[in-house]
Amino acid sequence: MIIRKQSLSVQSWVMPTLKRIWSKTNYRMGIRHSVDQKEYVQWLYEILKPLVLTPPQYYERTRSTWFRTISHPELSKWQKIFYRDKKKIVPETIAQYLLHPVTMAVWFMDDGNVARQKGDDTCGYHLNTQSFTVVENELLQATLKSVWNIECTLQKNNGYTRLYILKRSAKRFRSIVESYIISELAYKLG
Repeated sequence: MIIRKQSLSVQSWVMPTLKRIWSKTNYRMGIRHSVDQKEYVQWLYEILKPLVLTPPQYYERTRSTWFRTISHPELSKWQKIFYRDKKKIVPETIAQYLLHPVTMAVWFMDDGNVARQKGDDTCGYHLNTQSFTVVENELLQATLKSVWNIECTLQKNNGYTRLYILKRSAKRFRSIVESYIISELAYKLG
């Protein structure tokens, strides 16, 4: 999720949990990551600061860092696009949200990792899309091909489906996202 400070307009489908709390009409966003990724949480906080009342906090029980936004009409608009029956979905219009390299980088920082086989060579990348249906993963696969010319396959992972960016597209993918990946998460690129 990318929010421009000037307009507070979300530019990506990479949407953390949106919940309707206190407000009967608007939603708020929650961000939570392992304490090992506290710099990433801080980076997201700086982007979302106009919508946040309290800076990131540490939660001992789960060793995580988190913050949440206020309820806001802009977030409610995104909830209508990316959720059905309280479940995150991939909308048919997903291509329009994946047009910017920063969007791709945030998606990867949230849900991606390097794929390796026997040894240290990078053989591709995973985008952990296991919460989506096979049909939604196929839509993401087709979108990455049409928007970025990135070839993926659908890969089984513990009974669920995720995207696997093929080795022949790994270099291209990396060139798209690398300059936007914060240094703390550069390890994800391999």
